[in-house]
Amino acid sequence: MRLRSLLFVPADSERKFAKAQASGADGLILDLEDAVAPTRKPLAREMVQEMLAADASRNWGFWVRVNALDTGLTLEDLSAVVRPGLDGIMVPKANGAADIVRIGHYLDALETRSGMARGTVKVIVVSTETAVAMFNLGSYAPAHERLAGLTWGAEDLGAVVGSSTNKQPDGDWTQPYRVVRSMCLFAAAAAEVARIDTLYADFRDPLGLEESCRISQRDGFTGRIAIHPDQVETINRCFSPSAEDLAQARRIVAAFDADPGIGTVGIDGKMYDIPHLKLARAIVASAED
Repeated sequence: MRLRSLLFVPADSERKFAKAQASGADGLILDLEDAVAPTRKPLAREMVQEMLAADASRNWGFWVRVNALDTGLTLEDLSAVVRPGLDGIMVPKANGAADIVRIGHYLDALETRSGMARGTVKVIVVSTETAVAMFNLGSYAPAHERLAGLTWGAEDLGAVVGSSTNKQPDGDWTQPYRVVRSMCLFAAAAAEVARIDTLYADFRDPLGLEESCRISQRDGFTGRIAIHPDQVETINRCFSPSAEDLAQARRIVAAFDADPGIGTVGIDGKMYDIPHLKLARAIVASAED
């Protein structure tokens, strides 16, 4: 399951869904939460059902962002969309791994009802949207069997803590949100799941997106949320290894494989040890997904 790029699509817009399918995103997230007005949520659920039934020969993952547990709408969302063709759900405003255990029980029953193999539906968690969530990020490790990735968000958390802005004048995150971003990265790494960076809001700024994605990939994130189809190509490119990086990673792996008992190898005058090998194997694996 490749998770470099995940494109949000309002679940009640056939036009945007049709356009999103041609975007090249690894996954589309049909949004039943913030992108859909309360009065249109029943219609949006029905539309997702129709989308799931329309065509199973897709080359992208079908994800649905459900409403948060504290809304009382989550089970209704899940009951509507857990059916063949669904690859996973995104859970917003989670407080910790206990929420995923609860949702996992719902999914067990709904998969059985729909004739799906247990564990088919995976979960991505927006892990930083409540204050208490920040104290429970360590709870995701070891990972629940359904957990595929962690991502983070800034807007809802800002409303919780009362921050007037989450950005500095130069566009960088303010200190609290730097902490949030870093903690999500570490939590995902500890759980050994995909590390998915939050969205870049200005979809009319491709150069800014590219720079931001380069920083994100440098820091260790493995993918990113998109809010517009035009962002997908940049995200996919930035979170895929370059030909040079892939070639070097394969050289490192081959050097260690040639002598399994060694702890370091020298290549072109530079020494590489076991942490470099682990990173090289991850780069090779990402190119083979």
